[in-house]
Amino acid sequence: MTRDSILVLDSGMGKTLSMKGVEIPPTIWSANALIVAPDVVVEVHLENIKAGAKIITTNSYGIISSDIEKEGLKDKYEELNQAAGQLALDAVSLAGDEVMIAGSLPPQNGSYRPDRVLDRKFLEPLYRRQAELLAPYVDIFLCETMSTTEEAIAAVSAASEFEIPVMVGLTLHDKKISCLRSGESLIDAIEKLKGLDPLGILANCCLPERISDAMPILVASGAEYTGGYANAFTHIPQDWLLDGVKKTDGRLKLREDLSPENYCKFIANWVQQGANLVGGCCGTTANHIHSINEWLKKKAL
Repeated sequence: MTRDSILVLDSGMGKTLSMKGVEIPPTIWSANALIVAPDVVVEVHLENIKAGAKIITTNSYGIISSDIEKEGLKDKYEELNQAAGQLALDAVSLAGDEVMIAGSLPPQNGSYRPDRVLDRKFLEPLYRRQAELLAPYVDIFLCETMSTTEEAIAAVSAASEFEIPVMVGLTLHDKKISCLRSGESLIDAIEKLKGLDPLGILANCCLPERISDAMPILVASGAEYTGGYANAFTHIPQDWLLDGVKKTDGRLKLREDLSPENYCKFIANWVQQGANLVGGCCGTTANHIHSINEWLKKKAL
């Protein structure tokens, strides 16, 4: 597989915003930057493009109706999604490069919590609404961090109504190999998703080791794009909530062994197994994307 056949996604948004001094509240997370520091959102997009990302992701992961309501921003839902799309578009225009924009469609009732996934009859209208708002700005929809098959099907089904290609990222269990966080078999989940014909089937926002384990299954799915983008967390505690009050809630601890160079070793493993779409999720930065592209350049020589 040549370098040109591998698409490189961007890195996580939240950590980089925090490193740049932007407040990341435990409710709307990185979406706060759309309000208080839109210029920094563009800056992060541009850093990823400069690092070699060919797909940047809208900063819409934190735009969830129930969460923005907690901040008194219920009437800003449309405006925030449109801002996320426009800022990504602005970055691509400023970069003057051929870069695609992926519209992030996140879990609607908390990440990594299969027990909190809403019924499909509630989920699909939520995803449809967000997809409709992002559609004018994006080339792809990216249903991210799906922890159950039902959640993934609801997101992909709704996003598929807009004649825009759809990719889906499944978040994998920390300990159970080739299983979603729900415990469902990855093979079974993929079989059900294949009926919706997504452009890409990926693993995301989970341990890179679990993505390595699952890569043969992902590649065998037959989707046009397969691969992954891992987080840099040590683990996800059971019953974790970003805005919860338990000792295990709140900001997650980052690993110390996932430098850009070490993370790239996982990427190399995935590409060698057949992945053709790779990037970084929470806790990674544009430096990780740069490292991936440097490796791809050497590989192509």
